[in-house]
Amino acid sequence: MGMTRVFDENGMHVSVTVIDVTGNNIVGTRTQEKNSYTAVCLGYGLAKKEKRKSVLNNFAEKKCPKLVREFRMNEEELLAWKPGMAVLAQDIFKETKFLDVTGVTIGKGFQGVIRRYRMKGGPKSHGSTFHRTGGSVGQCVHPGRVIKGRKMPGRMGGNTVTVQNLPLVSIDEKSGILLVRGSVPGKRHCLLWLKSAVKKPAKKAA
Repeated sequence: MGMTRVFDENGMHVSVTVIDVTGNNIVGTRTQEKNSYTAVCLGYGLAKKEKRKSVLNNFAEKKCPKLVREFRMNEEELLAWKPGMAVLAQDIFKETKFLDVTGVTIGKGFQGVIRRYRMKGGPKSHGSTFHRTGGSVGQCVHPGRVIKGRKMPGRMGGNTVTVQNLPLVSIDEKSGILLVRGSVPGKRHCLLWLKSAVKKPAKKAA
């Protein structure tokens, strides 16, 4: 939803990202007998148009969600989730202190090497014909081609990125809003994938 700031116990302001986690429902399950594995299908929102019966038959109410993701779990944990149940943030992250947030970064379009890879470039003085270009990209005789992986102009942004170990500041149970310290990938009103942090946060040097 955007960013704002809150004040901690010491009166210091903390920059946080406001994330709306409402609208998540269980749309299906995967069992060992039918699918050879156990998982729960989490759906978000509703798609604008979906007329294909092959897709609509996968959902109980014949309504196709906007986004569907599967989460693996064992058979005992699967018994607690049934299609149609709403997933609440206070139930999932009530004991979580750090989150891993995955999203798609903002696309920047076709960019040069100066902005895309932060190359230095050439002299800025008058008479120089080498300002914001990448320079030479290959050799002459051997191998006589451009090596794979060379940093060159191209599409910038629009990549799936995970930001790890973001502190979870607070959870608003009434409005279903999470306050996460720091920034997350993507622009406003984008879709994010939240999960408990896998790694421990790095310790600061004394």
